[in-house]
Amino acid sequence: MSQFNRFSRQWLYLPAVLVLLVALFTTRLGSPQVNLKEKAQDQQLAGSVLSASLFQPVSFQSAAPSFAPQTRLGFTTGDQWEPAIATDRFGHVYVLYPQLKGTPGCSDCSNATMILLVSNDRGATWAAPRVIYPGGSTNEQWDAQIVVDPVDGKIVYAAWLQNRKSDTIVAKSTDFGASWSFVVANHINAGTDKPILAVRGQDIYVAYNHAQKIWVSASHDGGATFTSVEIKKTGKLGWALAGGGTVDPAGNVYISWAGYERSGGAKGPVNLFISKSADGGNSWTTTVIDVSGAPPDCSAFQCGWAYLGAQVALASDAAGTLYALWNAGAVNDDKGPERMYFARSSDAGATWSPKVQVSTAPAGSHHAFPAIVAGANEDVRISWMDTRAGSLWNTYYRSSSDGGATWSAEVDLSTVVSGFDYIKPDGFSFPYGDYYELDIDDKGNTHVIWGEGLNYNTPGSIWYAKGK
Repeated sequence: MSQFNRFSRQWLYLPAVLVLLVALFTTRLGSPQVNLKEKAQDQQLAGSVLSASLFQPVSFQSAAPSFAPQTRLGFTTGDQWEPAIATDRFGHVYVLYPQLKGTPGCSDCSNATMILLVSNDRGATWAAPRVIYPGGSTNEQWDAQIVVDPVDGKIVYAAWLQNRKSDTIVAKSTDFGASWSFVVANHINAGTDKPILAVRGQDIYVAYNHAQKIWVSASHDGGATFTSVEIKKTGKLGWALAGGGTVDPAGNVYISWAGYERSGGAKGPVNLFISKSADGGNSWTTTVIDVSGAPPDCSAFQCGWAYLGAQVALASDAAGTLYALWNAGAVNDDKGPERMYFARSSDAGATWSPKVQVSTAPAGSHHAFPAIVAGANEDVRISWMDTRAGSLWNTYYRSSSDGGATWSAEVDLSTVVSGFDYIKPDGFSFPYGDYYELDIDDKGNTHVIWGEGLNYNTPGSIWYAKGK
């Protein structure tokens, strides 16, 4: 930081005042928008990315929200992995997750079997967990997604991968999860990964990667039939991973994803893209929202090279404003710690506000696994995990009622629970799964579901918290 000479007492506070005014100006999302696609591409060509030092933490809006202590959901034996959550307008909350290492009551279920949990009273009580798909006994199922149609507030859609991740399954329920129909949205004779489900009315989209490419399967008849297209991207990519998706009230669909320029290891840079389709998924345009360095090393926790990598979560509110939350590190600091950033777009993704840091964790803390949801106009809520507690992780949450211009204080959702060797007084050992979710119910409550474990492999379980 620059030092200022103090020539006289009357000039003593002028520098501090100027710095404060600049900080307030740059952190307000109402400041002039910039086209981050052009800016990121220009700086990338120059060998650098948008500097984290240019962006100050966002302003505080109010006191921290209040959440009940975390509660374990799902079976209490085996491992519970990478949960998804959704709420409807009738008091129901839905959780879908893969059950590993044995499913109680199902001796021939596969190692990873999709399990459905339903609450009929906004998370106060939960029905017994049950297998959602009858073919799970011979087919491992991975990467749960579950979404309620925002138009009618009732129909529930779910998605996952099976048949060695060659089949993308989409499920539909019109009776609050009591019964389901199923369709194979796409069959690729090779493994896929990271499906992202986005729904509005009769339009159903599921995005996923196949090695270096991102594909989207789209339905415009409520999930009865699907067609699949590749999101074309100029330039060579070593790997691609989908991260988020949403359909705005105008029917535009957006998919966020990470594009690794080199494969075969944790090598950067990592381009963070947002792709948009205004014609039902037939054609796509792609914007660079940020560029990150290579992911931090994850070998100590037995996880793969991209596990802690940069990814973007997306949401849109009732007015059509888009919100993005992502983790990224300096492009010239491969495997270094990453921060958590937020931006919004009020013109259907044409331009984005300057990115701002949303975490108050000290420098050097690792950040990963962004989660975001938006509801009524300018109601946006975010969550992430970081290591401000040293080697341990915690799950944090903030909310905004003005579209991210100001935020509530942070609240740590991770609470102490006895009987689990991976839960310590200051946090948990490691995130069990490389994504998690939150949603807003019909009464304005926030429901969050995430995973905690000892390392990437075992043991682990899913945890739920509700607040407002």
